[in-house]
Amino acid sequence: MTATPGLGSPRLAAPELLRSVFRRHAAGVAVITAYGSRPVGFTATSLTSVAAEPPLVSFGVGTGSSSWPVLAEAEHIGVHILGEHQEELAATFARSGADRFAPPTSWRRGPEGVPLLDGVLAWLVCRVVARVPAGDHRVVLAEVVAGDPAGAGRPLLYHQGRFNALRD
Repeated sequence: MTATPGLGSPRLAAPELLRSVFRRHAAGVAVITAYGSRPVGFTATSLTSVAAEPPLVSFGVGTGSSSWPVLAEAEHIGVHILGEHQEELAATFARSGADRFAPPTSWRRGPEGVPLLDGVLAWLVCRVVARVPAGDHRVVLAEVVAGDPAGAGRPLLYHQGRFNALRD
């Protein structure tokens, strides 16, 4: 195998290779929420718009996540697009063992009983249509049923293992 000019030496596929490559991929930051016997949620950078007709989104969730047992059964979920002013909220929902819905997190019950976070750039309530096994994760496919795109601000990004804002 010959090296391609400008590229490093290839490495064999492994979890660390995937992590290293995706650290270079800037992603928007979202929080996914659901309600079972209690509200649950987690920070996601895997949110994807899948289709316009019908309006579908997807995201990945680890089956070892504390949110997974509720998400595994939830009929509806909330999707929240975070703004650059919400880095601490993103960190709270990413932190293992945190009481994510305790103050200072501000939230309310929205359509279909889904927990909705206040102050986000945009939110959606979606009906779960599939949970696809994918290694130690599930890819959740959900159809949009309600939402609001009218929040103010600029998006929060995740890049190189930390939260970032857009540069002017």
